Amino acid sequence: MDKNLVVIGGTAAGMSAAAQARRGDPSLPIIVFERTGYITYGSCGLPYYIGNVIKDVNKLITYTPEYMKKQRNIDVYILHEVVGINTQEKYVKVKNLKSGETFNQPYGQLVIATGAVSVVPKIPGIDNNGIFTLRNIEDGIKIKEFLSSKNVKHAAILGAGFIGLELAEALRNWGIDVNIFEMLPRILPQIDEELSALIEAELEKNSVKLYKNTKVVEFKPAEKGGLKIITEGNNIFDADMVIAAVGVKPNTLLAQNAKIQTGTLGGIAVDKYMRTSCPDIWAAGDCTETYNRITKKPVYVPLGTTANKQGKIAGENAAGGSVIFPGIIGTQVTKIFNTYTATTGLNEISAKDAGMLPISAKIKHVDKAGYYPGSKSIHVKIIIDKNTAKVIGAQMAGSEGVGKRIDIFATAITAGMTVYELNELDLAYAPPVSPVYDPVLIAASSGIKALEKT
Repeated sequence: MDKNLVVIGGTAAGMSAAAQARRGDPSLPIIVFERTGYITYGSCGLPYYIGNVIKDVNKLITYTPEYMKKQRNIDVYILHEVVGINTQEKYVKVKNLKSGETFNQPYGQLVIATGAVSVVPKIPGIDNNGIFTLRNIEDGIKIKEFLSSKNVKHAAILGAGFIGLELAEALRNWGIDVNIFEMLPRILPQIDEELSALIEAELEKNSVKLYKNTKVVEFKPAEKGGLKIITEGNNIFDADMVIAAVGVKPNTLLAQNAKIQTGTLGGIAVDKYMRTSCPDIWAAGDCTETYNRITKKPVYVPLGTTANKQGKIAGENAAGGSVIFPGIIGTQVTKIFNTYTATTGLNEISAKDAGMLPISAKIKHVDKAGYYPGSKSIHVKIIIDKNTAKVIGAQMAGSEGVGKRIDIFATAITAGMTVYELNELDLAYAPPVSPVYDPVLIAASSGIKALEKT
């Protein structure tokens, strides 16, 4: 059998795996198959491309196949879809999407990085023209072309998660009226209700209409063009376009067909070395489940940061290494109009589900010295495990200073710090940057008071 590495998927996890394998073994033949026409692009930047914050889609692309061949000696084939894995004879079946030709490519080691796919809700009429999902760069281009070529005045978004809310801002940048339909009673389930309410207020301030507890049951073409959206209770809304942003699920069809084990949450099951249940096959990125460092249980949190890290581990080990992926705590941040929001670790519900006794405290404080021009508010919620006094979660909403501070909480959680240790951190102070007592320290102090009251 040839000594070579085949990687299925050419975005975050796949190309990180290929690049790291090359560092580990300069002579190893490496072949990457990517079914779309692009590799190594910033999919998290797609809402900003749609919203014209980023004008040129090429700004999102980091490397090309030509670069990878010339600079890294990695053979990358775009518009090539792997349609089967033969684990006994160790080859993948590949379809050239341009020519329709299929061929078998032997492998010595294999990394599966097939990512995730958008969840397409099973709603009658979902296949009508003008209804989109957003997962890859081609999706973003299609949406942008539709906006540029059509007279879009009204748009609807299904789902009020991070992507749905970022898309709401993007569409408002075009001057479009936006309705968001969310089946749950609240937005952003990762964040507890006190802070998600601040984001709802920001949506209202920017003329985005939010319909919670609302289920869309049908789409119909309108007589004069566009769509009719019918919700439960037979309420009807007009839209020129719809974007379904109800979430993603791991793309595991290839692995399942090859009898590679999947986990309880639907992703490919991997160990701490990113090995699958099949010899000489690794998996990384949004197609896998990962390990939560707080609960010590599997979790499915598809993030680009995680995909890149897992890809590096899988690639190094596929090239003969033996390194470990320690797991995640699920740190996320985004901007919704003029409000930034972030979360790390567990919220109160997930902490209780994990069998912990969460104690929380909420504070509101300024991000700079109160007397300094431009000082803005930050809302912070800290979550502590009553039994250990360890910080297990934090959520924030407010100014751009949220980004710096959520990382402090993430570091504290990763280090296993107690709220008392967090309260003793020597954080930087200057009036343009932070008040003397940073919101992180104010939250920690409030958390100590809440803990000692119980």
